[in-house]
Amino acid sequence: MLFGAGRFVALSKTNFLNLGSFVTLITRSAFSWSAPAPPLPSREPREGGLPARKTAPVTVIIPAYNEESTLGATIRSLLQQTVRPDLIVVVDDCSTDATAKVARSLGVTVIRPPRNTGSKAGAQTFALASVTTPLVMALDADTELAPDALERLLPALDDPRVAAVCGFVLPRQVGTLWERGRYIEYLFAFSFYKQVQEQYERPLISSGCCSLYRTSLLRQMGGWSRRTMAEDMDLTWSFYEAGLAVRFVPEAVCYPVEPHSFGFLAKQLKRWSHGFVQNVRLHWRGLLGVRYLRWAVAVAFWDATIASLLYLMVLPLLALLLRSPWLLLGYVIDVPAVLVPVLAGAIARREVGRALASLPAFFVLRTVNGFFFLRAAWDELIRGRSLSVYEKGH
Repeated sequence: MLFGAGRFVALSKTNFLNLGSFVTLITRSAFSWSAPAPPLPSREPREGGLPARKTAPVTVIIPAYNEESTLGATIRSLLQQTVRPDLIVVVDDCSTDATAKVARSLGVTVIRPPRNTGSKAGAQTFALASVTTPLVMALDADTELAPDALERLLPALDDPRVAAVCGFVLPRQVGTLWERGRYIEYLFAFSFYKQVQEQYERPLISSGCCSLYRTSLLRQMGGWSRRTMAEDMDLTWSFYEAGLAVRFVPEAVCYPVEPHSFGFLAKQLKRWSHGFVQNVRLHWRGLLGVRYLRWAVAVAFWDATIASLLYLMVLPLLALLLRSPWLLLGYVIDVPAVLVPVLAGAIARREVGRALASLPAFFVLRTVNGFFFLRAAWDELIRGRSLSVYEKGH
């Protein structure tokens, strides 16, 4: 299990590739895909030598429930974009803190539903009805954008077949065990697997923390559905089933806040794991007609199940029964396969030290991921207890 169960089983599993393809793609990842982004063209200066600020016909929707501590940085990152959106809308989903006050102090539009919508998807869809621009971005209230992120995402939507585009995701803070594990998870996924998926023109998820959509096509899908706990996965797969395209632009970077404690992590992994199982159950018939995706999802689900059982049950039991602690090396047997794309991404970002120091946390996190995935699969598929209540957890 290179990735572990959890949200990224659906993002990253492509081990139907043969060994030659795997080596080729690893090599391309190391020497091409993860190279630093080239500088953007300079803009014509205004009077006084200041660069002109361009705008794009984009409305940014930021769903926010009690996000006063992170919302300000998110909005400021939008205001500092090399190409700014036409409108920034914060959906204050009946917060009990100063979320609305923070947003208004930075000059953005604030709307408030009559009652709490119950989920991020609900808040985003509430705002979608009032969007008048041809493009709309969904951005989490705890996610900062790199200064050129929007500018780098926009060209992908020049193709009318493209319904959504997403970029590279990295944690905003990397300090605790869980943040470090997620940092490696993201470096691995977005430096290698997501770029493999882009080569096949099938990114498995247009990331929920930051994605840019064509408004008309998003409305055709009814916005962000609340029928699963992973609305971004649901929407992406619905686009594919409708014959539309989704793109991944690695040069466009965003930085969400990731769980710093096990309590927050548990809420997030519970939601993500149930969401993945729910989407597989919901979309499996439709996915049969989607090239590449049907295999990627099938392998992801199978691999997540088998690998989680192996990590959580088979390996420790065999080590005890056979009195062979060497069997526990199975937990880290794939270190080289993980390390190559991680180091490729880290070298490009000049973060090799951080990556090496964080690597052990990845193996802890993916074992935890496996537990949450197996519990979600058991509840959803065996016990018939589907998770329907959205519980916030960064």
